[in-house]
Amino acid sequence: MSKLSGDALRESINTMLAYSKDTKKRGFTETVELQIGLKNYDPQKDKRFSGSVKLPSMPRPKMSICVLGDAQHIEEATKLGIDCMDVEALKKLNKNKKLIKKLARKYKAFLASEAVIKQIPRLLGPGLNKAGKFPALLTHSESMDNKVKEIRSTIKFQLKKVLCLGVAVGHVEMTTPELFTNVQVTVNFLVSLLKKNWQNIRSLNIKTSMGPPHRIY
Repeated sequence: MSKLSGDALRESINTMLAYSKDTKKRGFTETVELQIGLKNYDPQKDKRFSGSVKLPSMPRPKMSICVLGDAQHIEEATKLGIDCMDVEALKKLNKNKKLIKKLARKYKAFLASEAVIKQIPRLLGPGLNKAGKFPALLTHSESMDNKVKEIRSTIKFQLKKVLCLGVAVGHVEMTTPELFTNVQVTVNFLVSLLKKNWQNIRSLNIKTSMGPPHRIY
């Protein structure tokens, strides 16, 4: 059961959007982030949680993705305007740790064809895995466009050593109802991951990339 007040959340979203669009308009599309503060949780002792949830409205339409593909996928990615690399391009990195790190930093996520994904450890070593960006599998039976949209709509929770988390739940070009639903889905999913559910939530704030935070819980 959600403890978020619907009216208060709507009001916070409207205030936040008004600030971003009228008071301080930036030269780029700001991301809307949900900031979470936890309590009664010991990351050293308690099980660290992680999980992913797909949001109804795509929060990161411009998220950078690279396809590590076989010939057919490279052709498809080129047509869709998605960055891609084939096995030859990966071989040219020569397992150079610096270059692989640079590649991992350049993109937020990777997709790889079945034929290529098996070769990743041999071609690139553990670099992408260490960066938490090991490619997701892309088969020939699924649409690349849909798969990319799915990745851009999916957010990931992973508790590390600190009791605060931040996830992208949208951007300022979205409508209040779209942001409202995305925040609700995100918060309810997060609460379901926590051991004591709402008792583990200290605070919830929403903010745009450059705007002030608005407390919603």
